[in-house]
Amino acid sequence: MPKVSVELGALAVSRINDPGLHFVGVIPGLALNVTPTGARSWVLRARVGGKRRDMGLGSYPAVPLALAREKAREAREVIAKGGDPVGERHAARATAKAAAAAARTFKQCAAAYIEAHEGGWKNAKHAQQWRNTLEQHAYPVLGPLRVSDVGLSHVMRVLEPLWSTTTETAVRLRGRIELVLDWATVRGYREGPNPARWRGHLDKLLPKPTKVSKVEHHAALPVADVAAFMTRLRAAPGMGARALEFVVLTAARSGEVRGATWAEIDLDAALWTVPAARMKAGKEHRVPLSPPAVALLKALPRMASVDLVFPAPRGGTLSDMTLTAVLRRLEVPAVPHGFRSTFRDWAAERTHYPGEMAEMALAHTVGDKVEAAYRRGDMLERRAAMMAEWAEFLA
Repeated sequence: MPKVSVELGALAVSRINDPGLHFVGVIPGLALNVTPTGARSWVLRARVGGKRRDMGLGSYPAVPLALAREKAREAREVIAKGGDPVGERHAARATAKAAAAAARTFKQCAAAYIEAHEGGWKNAKHAQQWRNTLEQHAYPVLGPLRVSDVGLSHVMRVLEPLWSTTTETAVRLRGRIELVLDWATVRGYREGPNPARWRGHLDKLLPKPTKVSKVEHHAALPVADVAAFMTRLRAAPGMGARALEFVVLTAARSGEVRGATWAEIDLDAALWTVPAARMKAGKEHRVPLSPPAVALLKALPRMASVDLVFPAPRGGTLSDMTLTAVLRRLEVPAVPHGFRSTFRDWAAERTHYPGEMAEMALAHTVGDKVEAAYRRGDMLERRAAMMAEWAEFLA
């Protein structure tokens, strides 16, 4: 049993500033601990189960001397009866923490997951898509549930109405629910298998997406009609028409063209370098520019203090509907993205260029990982010849 120190009064305790333990008397083992930084707190030193334990009783002066002695007396009474106040406190904290974790709802966990990961996503649109799909489809069923209680029946209530009607949305939604629940499991908010997992679980209850979804290809012009269309397009006025013309010449995605900046363009080298942040695959893409593409760019008007190559009238980015509207005015049964399919058909049917070169021009990821690992280059010079031939065909 610790030695009882000389009893100190409240005034004497207030004057203790030297670092170390300072026993204050009356209750054996009660001391004021002063850290090297000057912080002060109460400690009760006692033997519990044959081992010396230091039990914190609060900071000083938030906990005054009289209250510290009362807390120390209560703790010693527990010890005298064979109890462990330190262990009981830890257990109480663990229980409270577990209860708080169990009370986390699916919606709270989903919001935390998005906040933790959206910094690594390519753009704000992706994060907004996450929020929109969960808000519209998952939260009405899962949102208010404790994440620890989410089970197979809940997941099926969300997915079954969508699986055969809007399959692509349902597939993405399933994956997002699975990720949120995995995150909650790792954080200790739930236990057990993930009810939203596909392999060996939901694949036994739901048909394969490819069996129920109809693949809808982007409407595209036949190769034989694209040259005549380009003649009409070049006669059409407006920045939307010029952007669409550039889409066709480069076989690029509409979003890549609409977001293009002059900083990405090297007219002398006839090269457009699209940064990784703006590419679907998250990898920098170099686009060789044919002579007609360079001529188009040189003829474009430039707006002061606007770096966009194809700006909207007020200086912002053109909308995708602007390009679609051009096609509608020309009464062309196609969409901007469809010209990539037209280009791919031309390369396959009208040229002898290898298929992987056309795939590189379209910035498609090479399917075979081994082949992708060995092909370090991007065939830029050969693609330049291909794009020049494509431009000649369009003319």
